[in-house]
Amino acid sequence: MHRRPWKTEQVPATFVIVPQWQGSGSSRAMRLVDGASAIQGDLPAAATRVVEIPVGAGESQGTGVLRYTAIQSVLANQRRVLGATTGPVVTIGGDCAVELGAIPHALQASNESTTTVVWFDAHGDLNSPETSPSHAFHGMVLRTLLGDGPDALVPAEPLSTARVVLAGTRSLDDDEAAYIDASGIRVVSAAELNDPEAVVAAIAQTGARSVYIHVDLDVIDPAEIDGVGYPEPFGLTVQHLVQAISAIRARFALVGAGITEFAPSTPESASDDLPSILRVISALTRPVPSAEEKTP
Repeated sequence: MHRRPWKTEQVPATFVIVPQWQGSGSSRAMRLVDGASAIQGDLPAAATRVVEIPVGAGESQGTGVLRYTAIQSVLANQRRVLGATTGPVVTIGGDCAVELGAIPHALQASNESTTTVVWFDAHGDLNSPETSPSHAFHGMVLRTLLGDGPDALVPAEPLSTARVVLAGTRSLDDDEAAYIDASGIRVVSAAELNDPEAVVAAIAQTGARSVYIHVDLDVIDPAEIDGVGYPEPFGLTVQHLVQAISAIRARFALVGAGITEFAPSTPESASDDLPSILRVISALTRPVPSAEEKTP
């Protein structure tokens, strides 16, 4: 069944919790389980589904991807849960690799042919098994969604680089920067996001009518959030992130969203960060009139 993108009359979102840590290369990777659980505690239980995660780390099996077998297992479990959902989905990670199941599902379920993926992330996640310094899959997930990754993980219908916008990105490996230059992926810097219309304009240039919004919490400046594994200075304020999401949703229909990489060091720090995270979730899920609804 195809589902409509979110509009003011939308049905409530389903929250799919994917506490995957195996895609992360951070020393705090296991904290991603705690982070997903902390966010889940503030979500409506009736609208929440949880994807089972294997206990073990998994094996690479010569793929160049750390914990490859565990990532495969999570992807299969995630697809089963998503297949049983109706209506829009907000995916809660876990590491960024949870988008490997979430984005293809959202694009297929919405039946939207003009969707752009907006990737709010301090990092590009555009490495491949051949170029990745760490071989951690969360740094390869967007490249894999674009069709360049392990065969068993590449989606049946890869994304087009013409329909990806990187937002708030400020830490790239050399190979990632070269890939962006060669492919023409649009990048909106953190400084440019002081004006939310900058990202709206970049999305409009792709010809999009709808969007999927990915938020890695490390897009936020570390002065405003503690619980991330790879903090990068000079990031967005929470206010600027919320304003950007609101501006996007005022112009484009939303087919799905994901929030990833919450890895609090302690329960106390989780409590400190949760209000900011809940503001982002609210910006993604509250009813916002689309452009067509605003037209008399």
